[in-house]
Amino acid sequence: MTPTRRLWIGLAFALALGAAHSQTFPTRPIKLVVPFPPGGGTDIVARKMAEHLRETLGQPVIVDNKAGASGNIGAESVARSAPDGYTLMMTAAPFAIAPTLFKSLAFDPVKDFTPVTQLAVVPLLVVTRADSPIKSIADLIAAARKDGDAISYATFGNGSPPHLVGERMKALAGIRMTHIPYKGGQAALPDILSGQIDVAIMDVVSMTPLIKSGRLRALAITGPKRTPVFPDVPTLTQAGIAFDTVGWYAVFGPAGMPQAITQRLNASINKAMALPDMRTLLLEGGSIPLDQAPTSDQWAASFKDNVGVWGEVARASGASVE
Repeated sequence: MTPTRRLWIGLAFALALGAAHSQTFPTRPIKLVVPFPPGGGTDIVARKMAEHLRETLGQPVIVDNKAGASGNIGAESVARSAPDGYTLMMTAAPFAIAPTLFKSLAFDPVKDFTPVTQLAVVPLLVVTRADSPIKSIADLIAAARKDGDAISYATFGNGSPPHLVGERMKALAGIRMTHIPYKGGQAALPDILSGQIDVAIMDVVSMTPLIKSGRLRALAITGPKRTPVFPDVPTLTQAGIAFDTVGWYAVFGPAGMPQAITQRLNASINKAMALPDMRTLLLEGGSIPLDQAPTSDQWAASFKDNVGVWGEVARASGASVE
């Protein structure tokens, strides 16, 4: 038997073995790592999704919170796990930004993981206090052009998606603004409401009650389309700043997961996320369900592009985390 023939026979055997394994997968519980503390948006969605996956896959899906280092501790643990489909991670957009922000990252988001699927879009809101003279993004640009150093914007941290959105807004509009980072959106609220801060870029879920009560005004939302929660609030692009990159929730496994198992997980997760109670949970939490769930290959391509876009924005901003 020639070496070439032996190679093809070996490949065929491996494919057959993988297909047979995928037909019985899973045969034991699956661990779903959430690299953030319990109680946050990612954790809430992960736990509800896990309930539905148990019904679909026939095995428990156990959520394991491994918080720390902006999600990097949990991500590293998944990257080092066996690529057998029994260890997965549900995470958010900071995962794509990490390579640019952290100088000594122990993993590569593209090379060390298998993208399984995207779950939802997670936009951000640009807000100001209700009685502010800034009533639109056009007003904000005009005020910043007049005296940019006097215009401040709050976010929930240096190098966070809101910070990078603010820096991108400055670059695209040709304006200056002073970034004021806080340790979370709630910490920034007193200064936003008192007028100490001119505008803030924050998550939808924490800002929604204050907007609906009339204490804050929403100027724009990030992403390619408006949210059903605030249909009258324009996107940044509609408001005059052509930037539509947006946050997300997604599921990954370690690099090298068999394609058949990845496809099984993709189909099961997409089915769970299409259920009415999951879509309601997303909307109530400030996220936007996907109109069409991606295949694993589609999400892999989109994620790779996303890492590139966020990396470009982060490098241009000069943001870094030691």
